[in-house]
Amino acid sequence: MALVKKPQEKILDVDAFLQGNLSFKEPVNLKINGRFEGNLETKGNLTIGTSAVVNAEIIGENIIIAGKVKGKIVANHLLTLLPTAVVEGEIFPARLNVAEGAIFEGSCRMLQDVFNVEELARYLELDTTSILELANAGKIPAFKDGEEWKFERRAIDNWLVSNRLK
Repeated sequence: MALVKKPQEKILDVDAFLQGNLSFKEPVNLKINGRFEGNLETKGNLTIGTSAVVNAEIIGENIIIAGKVKGKIVANHLLTLLPTAVVEGEIFPARLNVAEGAIFEGSCRMLQDVFNVEELARYLELDTTSILELANAGKIPAFKDGEEWKFERRAIDNWLVSNRLK
């Protein structure tokens, strides 16, 4: 009987002052308890702790905020503002959960369920030429709306998962 080894969970707990650009290409559980300034791009779960002060552009999948954040936040799956959260800036969540007591000052634009070419390029971190080549070759789930290619978020997410397994 062969034992199946679970992927090891990658946890990074930061309780310091960091400045610059952080980018994680593999899923991690990142928790920031100190100060951070710059750009932050994560896969997996990002938690901004109650004592954290963050001034950044953040792109992630699941983002939980309990501290203070100023900047632009893009949450591709879920953005949660806990009761102690103080958020100032622009937020772009696919889904949003705001607890009673959380403070939000700024603008919110929910991520669309249907992308155009430019939006999908940002979502997949590809250039628009690559997106058009995939769509024209029938290698990515897409449909035409007049002359424009459109892409349903759910179909794209399923396509990403199935292509990761290959």
